[in-house]
Formats: sequence, C-alpha cells, structure tokens
Amino acid sequence: MKNRNKIVDLFCGCGGLSRGFEMAGFEVAAAIDMWSDAVNTYNHNAKGHKAYCEDIHNWDNTFLDRLNADGSIVGVIGGPPCQGYSTVGTRDINDPRNHLYREYCRVVEHLNPDFFVIENVKGLTTLAKGAFRDDIIRRFEKIGYHVKYQILNAADYGVPQNRHRVFFVGMKSDKFDFDEIEKVEHIVTASEAIGDLPSLIGAEKITKYTAAPQTPYEKMIRDGSTTLMNHEGTNHSDQTRHIISLIKDGGKIKDLPEEYWNVRKYNKAFERMGSDRPSNTVDTGHRNYFHYKENRIPSVRENARLQSFPDTFEVLGSKTSQYKQIGNAVPPLLAYAVAKEIKKTL
Repeated sequence: MKNRNKIVDLFCGCGGLSRGFEMAGFEVAAAIDMWSDAVNTYNHNAKGHKAYCEDIHNWDNTFLDRLNADGSIVGVIGGPPCQGYSTVGTRDINDPRNHLYREYCRVVEHLNPDFFVIENVKGLTTLAKGAFRDDIIRRFEKIGYHVKYQILNAADYGVPQNRHRVFFVGMKSDKFDFDEIEKVEHIVTASEAIGDLPSLIGAEKITKYTAAPQTPYEKMIRDGSTTLMNHEGTNHSDQTRHIISLIKDGGKIKDLPEEYWNVRKYNKAFERMGSDRPSNTVDTGHRNYFHYKENRIPSVRENARLQSFPDTFEVLGSKTSQYKQIGNAVPPLLAYAVAKEIKKTL
C-alpha cells in the first residue's frame, strides 16, 4: 500500500504550520491562502511551489479529487482567519471570516483524511458562549471524527514566546491525547533567542552577523544561515526613544509617572520584553512592544526568531507586510510538537 504521508494546508499564511509538519516528516501536497504576500513568502521558502493564491471556494471536488488522485493525503491542517474571534478585535459573531471553517470542513469531508488540525486564537473557545467551538466539534463528529481541543502555550514547546492558541485535533480513532505532546525541559527566554543579533540604530539594515550564536536556541535557529535577512531598524521619534529608555527590562509604561500613560491609547502600550523570560505574543505590528535592552521595536528577524522561524526563512513584501505575516503565523516549533504526537498516534 502506498505510504500516506501528504497533507493539505488551508489558510496557510507564510507557512509556519506547514513547516512544523514537514519537520515531523509529513509532506505538503498543496496549500492555499488569499493573501499574495504570504503565498509569495511561502513559495519562496518551500521546496517546490506548493501554495496557491486563491479563494478556498475555488477548490471544488474535481480539484480535490485530482489533488488526492493517488490516495496519499493523510491530513488537513490550517488556521481559518481569526480576526472575528480575537480578543484584540471586535469579536463580531457575524464577521464573515468566522464561517470560513465551514469551507475547511467541506474540504475535510471530501478528502476524508485520517486527521485534521485547526489552529486559532483562544477567543474562539468562548465567542458567542462557545457556539463556534461547539459547532466545529459537532460538524466534524458528524463526518466521523473524534475531536479534541486544548489551549497550548508555545513557550512550553521550545518557542521563546508566551503565545496561547487553541488547537482542535480530529482523528478517526479516539487515541490522540494532548497531554502526551512533549514539552521542553528548558523555557527559552527572549535574550537566549535574539541576543546574538546585531544592535540596530535608526532605520539601518544589517545583513551580516557580528557575533557567534551564544545559546543552543541561537545555534539551532542559525543552522545553515550565512546571510542575515529581515533585520532592519525602525525610525522612532526622540520622544518615543526617551520614553522607552525609562522603562526597565520587562517593565511597562505604568511603571512611569502618570504623565506618560496616555502617549499611546492602547491597553498594552509601551512595554519592554523581559530578557529573562519568553516574549509576549508576537502580534502583527509590534508597535508597542520593545527590545529588552535597545530603545526600539524588534526587527522582523527578531520577531521571526521569537516565532521560531529559522534564519534561513526569508520574509518577502513591504516591512509592514513582513511584520503581519510573521505575527499571523503558527510558530513552527509548536506545530512540530503537535505534528510529532499526531504521527506517533497514527
């Protein structure tokens, strides 16, 4: 019998989930996303062009049959757009993006793989009193899957970032156990992840390493990389730099006199990452979260490191787009941990 080892990645973004599953030994048959920048980055870094830039509605049964002509697709993975669920967003139950998981379900039902994985923001579990969560479980149980879900923190799986995301795993058997996913013994801190990267002053772009990797994480993340990519500074105003300079390592703007509090109207405004702990959640802008030592926001490369993308992974597009692509991605090491347990269970 042919080795069934291929997966399909829906709403793939720049490819974090795919990369983690590939690390676990799966092969991506095809991926899809509507955002051209993310698809360009995905294909630029993938072995062979696998990602399509189009609407998932275009993947009709004829296309799916052609994709799985040899019956080798064993899984479907993906993160349907989460903006409607996010606690940062408006949490609008009628947001049309909230219903894209139904298209995801349609693809799974037709391909009938051994497993599926949905990743999303944890707000999905409570929006509309859990109606979306319950509907996802009901829909997939109806087509023959045992569905389990759990909120995982990326830091527990080797990612230098406290990032809580819900994972739904559906399998034909009831054997998958989230508690069996292997956790790391050492939690990687922000300074252990990005401490070897060159300092940035102003909007300069640095393409050469100036120090050897100092930690096991830095050695791993730099493996095979000879050129430093996506490491570019940001021009901050003198006022912004001054305020950042007043905030201590791991501190917040609330630690400063009250006169500074309203500089940015945002509930997490002006916070420094702590050098001795994982980063806060890498978001799509990171305009309010600063380097633990330097008076600036992290570079795209630093965010990619905090997301566990290797230094060989190059992000394409404008700088704003690069931040968004990395912030939206699933950390590859988190995806790898989940994928390894799925492979073991299969």
